[in-house]
Amino acid sequence: MKVTAAVEAEPVAAKAAQPVLLSGGNPQIAKGYGDAPVQAYIAAMPGWKSDVGRRMDALISRTVPNVSKAVKWNSPFYGVEGQGWFLSFHCFAKYIKVAFFRGTSLDPVPPGESKQKEVRYLDIREHDRLDEAQFVAWVTQASRLPGEKM
Repeated sequence: MKVTAAVEAEPVAAKAAQPVLLSGGNPQIAKGYGDAPVQAYIAAMPGWKSDVGRRMDALISRTVPNVSKAVKWNSPFYGVEGQGWFLSFHCFAKYIKVAFFRGTSLDPVPPGESKQKEVRYLDIREHDRLDEAQFVAWVTQASRLPGEKM
C-alpha cells in the first residue's frame, strides 16, 4: 500500500502575482507603457516606499495632465508625448531616488549630483517629509523642458 502525504501548495497564480524584489528592494516589473505597469511597480514597492510612490504619481499626474508613463529598466518613467522623459524613480534599500533628467535646468537645482551632466537627484528616505510644493514646482519645470529619448 502506497502512502502519500497531502501537501497544500500555494496557488501558482498567487506566486505569479508577487513581483520579484531585486537587490535593494527595487521591484522587477516587465517593461511596459501606460499607467498599468507604473501602478504595478508602485504596488510592489516595499513598505513605506509604496505610499511615497503613490503620492509622487498622483502629484505628477495632477501637475502634468496627459503625462506619458512607462516602466523601463525596472523604474517608472514620466514624460510628455513628443518631448521625451523628464523624470524617473528607483527603489534602493533605504531610500527612493528620483531622477530629473534635465535637473541642472531646474530652479532651485535638486540637491543630488550625478555623473551625468544634466541629471540631478532627490533622495527620499523613510522619515523624510516630501516637500510637495517644491516637488510640484520641479515637475512643472521639468515637464516643459526637452526630455530624454530612451
